Amino acid sequence: MNEPPVLQRIKLLKRDKKIEASFLDGNIFLLSCTYLRVFSPSAEVRGHHGGENILVTGKEDVQINEIEPVGSYAIRLIFDDGHNTGIYTWPFIYDLGINYQKNWKRYKDRIANIGKEKK
Repeated sequence: MNEPPVLQRIKLLKRDKKIEASFLDGNIFLLSCTYLRVFSPSAEVRGHHGGENILVTGKEDVQINEIEPVGSYAIRLIFDDGHNTGIYTWPFIYDLGINYQKNWKRYKDRIANIGKEKK
């Protein structure tokens, strides 16, 4: 049975517009504010009924103003665009880190497809 990932340290790198998440297993992920915003675990982004995530656009310059702890299992990210409803659990952050390339490619493909649909 796999143990859930344990966050060792999280650091906001404001100048770089990233967070650095270090896990007990040695994995360290640098995740951009934009990536964290467009893949927020909130119902606003995930949708209220499951299925494909809502496509969030126009967040290239978004910044994280604050990181709030939620118990000993998660954080809430306070973004400068007012978004603050997602609870980022340790497994969720770990998954975002491990699957960054796949997630970001899928997101960019969805953005590109919008441009094709408008033509």
